[in-house]
Amino acid sequence: MDFNRSIFENRKALGRPFLAAHRGVCGANIPCNTLAAYRIAVHAGADVVEIDVSKSRDGKYFVFHPGMEPVFIQCGRYLSDMTAEEIQQLTLRNSDSVPTHYRIPTLAEVLAFLKDKVYINVDKFWTDVPGITEEIRKAGVEKQVIVKTYADEKSWDEVEAYAPDLMYMTMAWHKDETTEKLAKRNIRYIGIEALFDKETDEIASDEYIRSMHERGLLIWHNAIVYNEKDVISAGHTDDVSLTDDPALGWGWLADKQADFIQTDWLSELKSYLEKRENP
Repeated sequence: MDFNRSIFENRKALGRPFLAAHRGVCGANIPCNTLAAYRIAVHAGADVVEIDVSKSRDGKYFVFHPGMEPVFIQCGRYLSDMTAEEIQQLTLRNSDSVPTHYRIPTLAEVLAFLKDKVYINVDKFWTDVPGITEEIRKAGVEKQVIVKTYADEKSWDEVEAYAPDLMYMTMAWHKDETTEKLAKRNIRYIGIEALFDKETDEIASDEYIRSMHERGLLIWHNAIVYNEKDVISAGHTDDVSLTDDPALGWGWLADKQADFIQTDWLSELKSYLEKRENP
């Protein structure tokens, strides 16, 4: 990936959606959001990796999904209640809840590893826009980072104040009521993460996607299933792609001209798209 070119130029040159590895590539004994998971994602051909940011009690940043401590650590405490020194002594559990030797990396470690390799989608950015922005600048990864917040005025005010130069996306359910507002902001708005539970939702329509592309904006779709009660791509998921027919999941999203597809099954998605292009 040439980070001296715009993300729009890189998308055009790629000729397919950017492949976004959700929390890296993990499973079995390798926990998510670890340096190992990100190393595997890079080697497997990810164009984008998604990272989650948590903050310690004493203000240090780690790559970990807030609230998932009972699943991946099981120490009876949350990172926000611990010091950085305490967090660095912890090890993570694997997919069978068995302790591993893998630890929770700092944000600085992850950014340093990913520098000049892939785009970096910084999730949970809204939890501390000024502080996380400072870490991004220290790491020198401004050209690679895509920051994301909910669609609210408070978040936009902070992005405008502290990170107007960073590539920014917001999230929208069913209908996009934010693009027109963001066009008037001093924010480097590059597109939207489109969330929908019905194919008929306006944000999933060909007309809407075409209108965004005509404006030079990008569309992010999710094949991941984080919660079966809250599917965010109208059933066009990793699950259906793997257990039924990839054309119903990944193929549908690609046919919609998605610019990003976020997945938990990177190699399988990559292989499918390559076979579609070269049957």
